[in-house]
Amino acid sequence: MRITILRQVSRPRLVVPLAAAALLFGSVLPLDAHEIPNRVTVLAFVKPEPGRLRVVLRAPLEAMRDVEWPSRGLGYLDLAPAEPLARDAAQLWIANFIEAFEANERLPDARLVAMRISLPSDRAFASYASALASTLGSPLPPATEVPWNQTAIDVVLDYPIASEHAEHADFAIRPQLARLGLTTTTVLRYLPPGGAERVYQYAGDPGLVRLDPRWHHAAWQFVKLGVRHILGGIDHLLFVLCLVIPFRRIKQLVLIVTAFTVAHSITLASAAMGIVPDALWFPPLIETLIAASILYMALENIVGAKLNRRWLIAFGFGLVHGFGFSFALRESLQFAGSHLAVSLFTFNLGVEIGQLVVLAVAVPLVSLAFKYVVSERMGIIILSAFVAHTAWHWMVDRGATLDEYQFAWPTLDMAFAASAMRAAIVLLIVGAAAWGLAELYRRLSRAGPLLPAPDGTRPGDA
Repeated sequence: MRITILRQVSRPRLVVPLAAAALLFGSVLPLDAHEIPNRVTVLAFVKPEPGRLRVVLRAPLEAMRDVEWPSRGLGYLDLAPAEPLARDAAQLWIANFIEAFEANERLPDARLVAMRISLPSDRAFASYASALASTLGSPLPPATEVPWNQTAIDVVLDYPIASEHAEHADFAIRPQLARLGLTTTTVLRYLPPGGAERVYQYAGDPGLVRLDPRWHHAAWQFVKLGVRHILGGIDHLLFVLCLVIPFRRIKQLVLIVTAFTVAHSITLASAAMGIVPDALWFPPLIETLIAASILYMALENIVGAKLNRRWLIAFGFGLVHGFGFSFALRESLQFAGSHLAVSLFTFNLGVEIGQLVVLAVAVPLVSLAFKYVVSERMGIIILSAFVAHTAWHWMVDRGATLDEYQFAWPTLDMAFAASAMRAAIVLLIVGAAAWGLAELYRRLSRAGPLLPAPDGTRPGDA
């Protein structure tokens, strides 16, 4: 009867003998650890101390690949022979891929002070003190039974520094740990001497992280971020091109681009201060509206655009695009340190630089094409038709994504009242900006004629 039960439960029949062999001779069969983990979470503390910059870090043991971990059978890690292997893996996979800097000078390579294999139930990394004490403490007892892919590897790294007073030094690190998994998320806590803890959370490799950035560090970083965002955002570029294709004179460009800039600056700053819905449906709504704005602008170019309407439309849609910019900025603001205002301003500056670069290239090319290849009116229709076709598909796809979310009205409480008050202030700012742009339009209209249309009318005519 017992044999019959075994045959019914275990198919194929070799499972039972193999399991018994694994129990008896598990230490002979190493564990295969060559697959890249799907999701990896890294926890790290960075703390300047006299004579050193100390990093205490935890990562999953399964992320240390190309290591044949010794087994005690049925997937349990044999801790005693695994310790030296884990130390080598910590040096190879972690210490060798974290660079530290002091005052823009790279520090010597890290010294691996301690390494410890920890259990999945270990909560030592809730604070720096407990994480350091645990990693420097005694190793797990050799008889501990734990699956190898549920363990973590904790390390303490020291970088020698030159500053006698660490609290006044300028430190930065470049962690390159994205290779640990297909998706690697790092939670990095910086503990400045005598200051409040600063928390960074990012996915992949963030590049150079200024742990306590000065204002000029933040300014330069966010200028570059703004330029990269506008040059890499095809939807924003198409919108800007649609804005200016029919209007390519300096006075016209000043009015339209200024309206768009002022509008997206207002909503970008509002989003950075938290005056936006935090519901899941809000980002897909904004992305859908951005696609709709491009479609509208392209269709208006086809039927005929007027300058006295174009700057108003650019201002209205600029408010929407500002929220789109805020989504790109949201994760990066954590690297601004205490320089939020500087970061917002310089990000906007970077966006404007990117827009000017695009316009400086696109406007002469479009003008040459309209002069030598195709008539201006026909060229505007052809270009706008291509843009409208693309924007239509974007709007349909993003609208389908938006339809998957359920809209819920906010509850009427004190938090809602405070948000409403902040929103009212933003609306006042929007109104004041719109009035200022209207005054700019009147002044430009009185300054002289603008580009005449083929029928003899001016773009500013009603």
